[in-house]
Amino acid sequence: MSYPRQAQSNLSMALAEDRLGVPSVLFFVMSAATPLTVVAGVVTTGFAATGLIGIPLAFLVIGVLLGLFSVGYVAMARHVVNAGAFYAYISQGLSRPLGVGCSWVAVVAYSSLQVGLYGLIGSAAAPLLSDWFGVDVKWWVIALVAWAIVGALGVQQVDLNGKVLAVLLVTEVAVIVLFSLADLGNPAGGTVTFDTLAPGNLFGDGLGALLAIGVLGFIGFECSVVFSEEARDPKRTVCTATYLSVALIAGLYAFASWAMSVATGPENVVGRSQAEGPETVFNLAGAHLGAWAVDLGHALLVTSVLAAMISFHNTTARYMFALGRERVLPSALGRTSNRTGSPVVGSIIQSVVGLVVIVAYASGGWDPVLQLFFWGGAIGGMGILALITLTSVAVLVFFGRNPYDEPAWRRAVAPAMASIALVAVLVLVIDNFATLLAVAEDSPLRWGVPIFYAVTILAGVVWGLVLRARRPEIYATIGLGARSVTVTAASGAHEATMGGR
Repeated sequence: MSYPRQAQSNLSMALAEDRLGVPSVLFFVMSAATPLTVVAGVVTTGFAATGLIGIPLAFLVIGVLLGLFSVGYVAMARHVVNAGAFYAYISQGLSRPLGVGCSWVAVVAYSSLQVGLYGLIGSAAAPLLSDWFGVDVKWWVIALVAWAIVGALGVQQVDLNGKVLAVLLVTEVAVIVLFSLADLGNPAGGTVTFDTLAPGNLFGDGLGALLAIGVLGFIGFECSVVFSEEARDPKRTVCTATYLSVALIAGLYAFASWAMSVATGPENVVGRSQAEGPETVFNLAGAHLGAWAVDLGHALLVTSVLAAMISFHNTTARYMFALGRERVLPSALGRTSNRTGSPVVGSIIQSVVGLVVIVAYASGGWDPVLQLFFWGGAIGGMGILALITLTSVAVLVFFGRNPYDEPAWRRAVAPAMASIALVAVLVLVIDNFATLLAVAEDSPLRWGVPIFYAVTILAGVVWGLVLRARRPEIYATIGLGARSVTVTAASGAHEATMGGR
């Protein structure tokens, strides 16, 4: 594909093509899901906060739901290739102004997920340095080191990032499997039980919170489409990576949480989770394998968080790039490095945001775990879930207008089923949002965050309408991705020929 002459300089207007195969995209996706962090934190929080023992089955149910969503999601990816996935799909499926509003939500949500992890990595690594080396380091010092690593990788080739994530993720998953097998090898009472997989244990007063907590553990699976412009054979790569990621994440979470319940005993898993929190996983590993397993688990929790930060940093930068390329945001964001093909301007901006947040929290003395990690994760997760829900509806509408050659299952049945289920889950998340934030029901954050997202979407819609009225040549390219460059160039040439009329 050729681009306008002005784009051929130090910076270009295209991401590097043909860089990522299925494994690399899968590493980005699963790293964003932070498997060890979910197993240690989300699983135990689910048991502790809801009092229900059905969380292993809940992960499987959520996996089926997101698998349904993925049917239409990857089908649309075959017809709309754009690094700004949600933005492009909602723009092309529902409306351009709504797409602009949702793109702003995507940038805020992914940025919240990424910067929130700085609080966790600092708090998780500081005790290790103290125990192992006798060095007392403030959490924000560690966060700054992680920030420098993530920022440096963010402006490098995307495949280099993929290789780093491959090493971190494979090690992380291997340890989860090792710990889970050790749990199964040491069942409470000497008997392996399947009680937590029984459907009856999924239902109860805490079901809404359980599903809300569980679905946020999958956030990141949708990132596969964000890397479609850099993938080899995008249609096959994105489809395969998306389905594999949902299946592997659901299976890994269900297996690990079931194994944990076997080791504690189904009747004790809630009490242990309430008493020990995320340390439940590591305490069980220590009891079954020895102290070395505890140290290894804690170390890999840190690398798990680092991997997720790298993945979310790249995702956020690519959303900014997509918006800049189409001039919905300043065009400088739509530039990539000729040397690395990375969205360098968006990456630098995301690094600046991270630095500002770390400095602000360090200066203010705010809690890096509750007020940065938990809040950042819950706020970002809600935004992404809302976008997934709207995207599912957009897929349904898009194929309703343009069936192409897609079978009814891909273009209508699966998207319709997914949309209904996702709306229900989103309502549950909003209803249980105080639990996700670990704040009181009357906290201003309880409704402040949903209202903030609603205002953000409204502001984006207004900006989209302004573009339609004042900059129709830009408005026409919204959601077109790489084609927006050639469309804009053609539009400019046409205006010059017509004397600017």
